Amino acid sequence: MTKFLVFIEQRNGQIKKSSFEAAKTASGLASKLGGSVEAVAVGSEISNLESLGGFGVDKVTHLKNETVTNYSPSAYTQAVVKFVSENGFDSILLAASSMGKDLAPRVAAKLDAGLAVDCVALNVEGSNIIATRPVYAGKALVDVKVTSSVKVFALRPNVFSAGTPTDAKAEVAVTIIDSPNLNVKVVEVKKSEGKLDVSEADAIVAGGRGMKGPEHFGMIEELAKLLGAATGASRAVVDSGWRPHSEQVGQTGKVVSPTLYIAVGISGAIQHIAGMRSSKYIVAINKDKDAPIFQIADYGIAGDVFEVLPKFIDEIKKVKS
Repeated sequence: MTKFLVFIEQRNGQIKKSSFEAAKTASGLASKLGGSVEAVAVGSEISNLESLGGFGVDKVTHLKNETVTNYSPSAYTQAVVKFVSENGFDSILLAASSMGKDLAPRVAAKLDAGLAVDCVALNVEGSNIIATRPVYAGKALVDVKVTSSVKVFALRPNVFSAGTPTDAKAEVAVTIIDSPNLNVKVVEVKKSEGKLDVSEADAIVAGGRGMKGPEHFGMIEELAKLLGAATGASRAVVDSGWRPHSEQVGQTGKVVSPTLYIAVGISGAIQHIAGMRSSKYIVAINKDKDAPIFQIADYGIAGDVFEVLPKFIDEIKKVKS
């Protein structure tokens, strides 16, 4: 019987969507392997922990300390490793977010555990969990079997489905952390005011090299504002310094799965497609009718973005008025 533990990531006391995805995935694996699912969260005040029961978690332990308000690699690692060691968990699941990618190897090293990062699928073969993860910038996928007694899996956000939660409530226990190791800690978190995070947004308008320069991204921002969408960018755009890295969509940026994804002037490089192909509806605007982006688009417009986009914006304005 496998004991699963899901690490719950929170920001300002609110559970991140990717943690619900990890919880649901752990629940699915537990049903196949005959295991149990618990969760652990670290921080000061965290709300709605009981809601994790709707995603298959039986019990949530809140490792609480008023001084641990922001992420601390040293304090989080100390707390999670101690909790795992004392309770005998076999498999640890967490989101491969910025925090998760930092925390997972620290926890794995302390526990002498095998680690599979950026997993896009977890399947059961016999009594083993087989993790699928991308390699070579998303050009190929490799199946990994972790053979250590304790295993750590970091799941790529927006790939695994959290599904529809049930009305079940998880048991919540609070454990006070004594003398947390705060040798390393986040002292301040700055968030772009008024901007949606592409990893959380339900609609995204992304621009690529076809925009020809940063001065033309005003059209991307205008369309995004009209649609209540986040503004995204391709790797080439970010590498050129036109847009911040926080907006980058793709294998080396953020993986997204919105209801609507509008790709403007993006040809569709493999690493970009790997980060947005799970979007429900994909609209592509590109002057090259043979651009790879059209192969995965639900709707495509082959034309000059500087002719198409202004008309597109005008039509949206008419509809909204």
